[in-house]
Amino acid sequence: MSDIELHRPLINQQGSRAALNTPALVLDRDALERNIATMAAFARAHNIALRPHAKTHKSVHVARLQMAAGARGVCCAKLGEAEALAGQGISAILITSPVVTPQAIARLVALHERIGDLMVVADHPSNVDALAAATRDDASHPLPIIVDIDPGIRRTGVASPEAALELAQRIATAPSLRFAGVQFYCGAQQHIESFADRRAAISDRTTYLQSVIDLLAANGLAPEIITGGGTGTHRIDAGLGVINELQVGSYVFMDKQYLDCDLSGEAIPPFETALYIDAHVISANAPSMATIDAGFKALSTDGGNPAIAAGAPVTSAFFFMGDEHAALIAPGHEFKLGDSVTLTAPHCDPTVNLYDAYHVVRGDTLIDIWPVTARGRSR
Repeated sequence: MSDIELHRPLINQQGSRAALNTPALVLDRDALERNIATMAAFARAHNIALRPHAKTHKSVHVARLQMAAGARGVCCAKLGEAEALAGQGISAILITSPVVTPQAIARLVALHERIGDLMVVADHPSNVDALAAATRDDASHPLPIIVDIDPGIRRTGVASPEAALELAQRIATAPSLRFAGVQFYCGAQQHIESFADRRAAISDRTTYLQSVIDLLAANGLAPEIITGGGTGTHRIDAGLGVINELQVGSYVFMDKQYLDCDLSGEAIPPFETALYIDAHVISANAPSMATIDAGFKALSTDGGNPAIAAGAPVTSAFFFMGDEHAALIAPGHEFKLGDSVTLTAPHCDPTVNLYDAYHVVRGDTLIDIWPVTARGRSR
């Protein structure tokens, strides 16, 4: 039985969150909307565009809220995510990873024909040539290409300003393509905990980005879109004034990785936790120890252990106990069978991908169930 079938009878019943079968992915609707409004207001105040990254939420419902608040579109990490969101009406999408195989390029071209505002990144001449060949019969509707610039992590992106210029020129000379700008995502710097250290690191990388932009501009290819940044660096990026479009993602939910960072330079988190994992105690046969029904299959592990949000002492020690279970240890605390325990996600993006649906709550009441639209769409 799906989450929607299982829990639909609980919608709008007072206190129904407590009756959820667990583990369950829970979304605080009010906190979500405040986070979206806070980032939208920040972008307006700093005259910077928002194109939030949907790889975080994979949800057409969240994407609609973001665009209603002023976002110009969304980012998708993978073509499959873009197809899923476009299938439910999201028509302004940037795919932030290169699309290179013949079968994937065919899908990209089909998606480009279906929606009005699709862009994709490229970082290699042969990929640009393949995209040009696949779209050559539709020069009246050129495919916008963003040149991906490697910020130093050697994941994707051109490796030098000269390579960026060569690629932009190649795009500009293809009748069925359009050079639309550059992408510069400093993923390695997003989770530096100290604001001052993070700012120093981003300032250094932005100096490099500016050198790429200067070379492009000197050759008649000044980029219209300079997209990148993230939740960890959005204030820094806006202050430096080079990036003109933010790809923020995790701000909508927040997770332990970002809560451990000083995002504002004022030690006050600008965003609230909106995403939770609800669990229950299923065994409590040892003093001060309990087993809950949320293990590796309920929480991503790349961000460390989750924090306790409710239902147990916040000082409880958390230990994964396998695929289905975890242990909580809290000296002096008496756990009881059936106790509800609420956890925060260590890393929200891969945690969301473990679930079919969000259980949307207001206070202690389930008010809606939203499918995770692009769950598993990693191809």
